[in-house]
Amino acid sequence: MRVLVAMSGGVDSSVAAALMKGDGHDVIGVTLKLWQGPNGEAPTAGCCTVGDAEDARRVAAQLDLPYYVFDYTSHFHSGVVDHFVGDYLSGRTPNPCVECNRTVKFSRLLEQAGELGCDLLVTGHYARVTQQGGRFQLRRGMDRRKDQSYVLSMLTHKELARVKLPVGELTKDETRAIATELGLRTASKPDSQDICFVGRDGYKAFLHRRSPDAHRRGHIVDLAGNVVGEHDGIAGFTIGQRRGVGVALGERRYVVDVQPATATVVIGHRRHLEVKTIDLDQVTWVDEPVEPGEIVEVQYRAHGQAVLATWTGGSLIFDQPQEAIAPGQTAAFYRQDQVLGSGVIAGAC
Repeated sequence: MRVLVAMSGGVDSSVAAALMKGDGHDVIGVTLKLWQGPNGEAPTAGCCTVGDAEDARRVAAQLDLPYYVFDYTSHFHSGVVDHFVGDYLSGRTPNPCVECNRTVKFSRLLEQAGELGCDLLVTGHYARVTQQGGRFQLRRGMDRRKDQSYVLSMLTHKELARVKLPVGELTKDETRAIATELGLRTASKPDSQDICFVGRDGYKAFLHRRSPDAHRRGHIVDLAGNVVGEHDGIAGFTIGQRRGVGVALGERRYVVDVQPATATVVIGHRRHLEVKTIDLDQVTWVDEPVEPGEIVEVQYRAHGQAVLATWTGGSLIFDQPQEAIAPGQTAAFYRQDQVLGSGVIAGAC
């Protein structure tokens, strides 16, 4: 088959391309240009630096693959960056990696793959696409330490039919061993941990540069409404935050609510972070939807543990109270290692 491999310049996508080439497929490598600064400068951190693109180009050359760079900066800006800024200014905590997968990598790039006559889009994510009864399923990666099925949980059956994730069958150590055996320059390259467009000075500084509203001063109050401090913008706060709140009361306090209408940050004790129910919007299903009343496993952080909850048709009721759940994050539904679907957390109580 002819396949398009998204090559980020890391070891995982490099090995994904090598495996597809080794299986005899007609492979095209592509790197996505997703972000540039106001003066055209490339990102200095994250997965989209100039060095990353050069690593991807040189791996493609070593594997004798045709290689291209696609400019998706406008799609990324409208689908990811604007969403990121808007969510923080509205008191939510976004997940830009999920939004990038939703609006760019598995939407626009799949379209581009079709335009190039490619049968499949291949990425280096640690997750697996399987088939049962002619239907495609999304499952956790074999290496649970590196599992990335959470950030792909918005994919549907239609998209999975055109996606292959070859390193999802491997452990990270096995991936690096293959890269070393092939002599790929990315074999020992560290994993990227940063948000590509934020920069080294952090997301708060980025938000302050992007929007005047991020500087809107307001009160920090306790649960009784008493003013205990002031802040220089709600964009610097997220539910469950303890460090950097800027209030010293002699005991630990956590952000328990962010109220954008009045630019108010509410703090409380850890017990006030407990929630029993979360409401979801933008719910999508990999295949058949979960029926109301069904018990599922729910993961609401990228590297969190799945917990039991009952789906009501618009909300999830946890078997046991959970802590510090932030609106704007993704809640992914699982049945053992199989991803059933996901939604964006709209509220919690």
